[in-house]
Amino acid sequence: MDMMKKRWLILVASCFVTLCVGSQYAWSVFASPMAAYLEGITGQEIASLAIVFTVANSVGPITMIAGGFINDKLGPKLVLLVGGLLFGAGMIGSGFATSVGMLIACYGLGVGLGVGMVYGTVVSNAVKFFPDKSGLAGGLTTACYGGSSVLMPAIVTILLNHYSITAVFKIVGAVMTVIICASAFVIQSCPADFKVESSGKTANPQKTSKDYSWSEMLREPVFYLMLLTLTCGAFAGMMIISQASPIAQRMMGFTPVAAAAVVSILALFNMLGRLVSGSLSDKIGSANTLRITFACSLLASILLYFCKEGTVALFYVGLAVIGFCFGGIMGIYPGFTARQFGRKNNSVNYGIMFIGFALAGLIGPMIMNYVVSTTGRYQPAFLASAALAAVGEVLIFLFSRRASEA
Repeated sequence: MDMMKKRWLILVASCFVTLCVGSQYAWSVFASPMAAYLEGITGQEIASLAIVFTVANSVGPITMIAGGFINDKLGPKLVLLVGGLLFGAGMIGSGFATSVGMLIACYGLGVGLGVGMVYGTVVSNAVKFFPDKSGLAGGLTTACYGGSSVLMPAIVTILLNHYSITAVFKIVGAVMTVIICASAFVIQSCPADFKVESSGKTANPQKTSKDYSWSEMLREPVFYLMLLTLTCGAFAGMMIISQASPIAQRMMGFTPVAAAAVVSILALFNMLGRLVSGSLSDKIGSANTLRITFACSLLASILLYFCKEGTVALFYVGLAVIGFCFGGIMGIYPGFTARQFGRKNNSVNYGIMFIGFALAGLIGPMIMNYVVSTTGRYQPAFLASAALAAVGEVLIFLFSRRASEA
């Protein structure tokens, strides 16, 4: 098959993979029934299993970077097979968990490390095949990752009506493992000499003059601007995603059913943001798209600060925009990294860049928990997200002055 046509098949297979590993974000659906199950076994009250999700998010960059090295040397197939088996083993192992510690080991470490290895490899590899549409490729693959948090809660809820929580873990793990490993045989490395032909001419929107190795990238000041920008951009989303249902219930007075709908809306706009912003960055540039994204995130954070019981429309607008902007940041960054530091080593480079996301995943929920525990209110935390959105605007301004891409 002609590589220009096959790249679209590879992109579709990549989307199937990210749709599977994105089920990590359906943790909130697993958490409550799993806590009840463990309480029945241990006889001890389990107030929260949030630590499991925190661990799963935090360890991802480890295998993203390691998987990136393997991908650049041996290709994506081996990485996806190993990562898919690790992800599946973690999910299936969670179905055998009899303690919180065992759940942390299986889901937190197994699923988290598996997701990091698979996600980083498949997204960066897809971007390499689309130098002319890197934003679209990054947006589609990350949109499917985000879209899983819309699809999986419904699937898991249906399964829970017929099976125990432990059985659901095993079913989901087994199905996801088969899909990821099957997709791995379709996905291949992008040839080093691959070029995109358009109207008889070679299109080459890649603006960087060289392919940076990871060590060369770390010596570039713009790398640190980009990493901090990613942290600022992901902060609001990670802060709210971790507490979406409690925020809706305690700050807005929503019922648990209405709060569940809030989680779905947040996930939907997260997915849309990844798709739209990735494509937009192909047209107006990553930096310009990020400027718009941070401005919208700043305004949305301010809207949420003024929310209280009765301001339902205001809350939904603010929440939707935050979800869209968070998704936008995640959709932009795979192509953004490739444009700035080259396609050749993007698997490793993007894995290192993803540390910025992991920082947001740690700092965001911590600040939200601190604010709520000290003030008894959620609203002040949105001032922190507004402040970081403003910092993000400054960082993008500094980036544009120093980098090759404006």
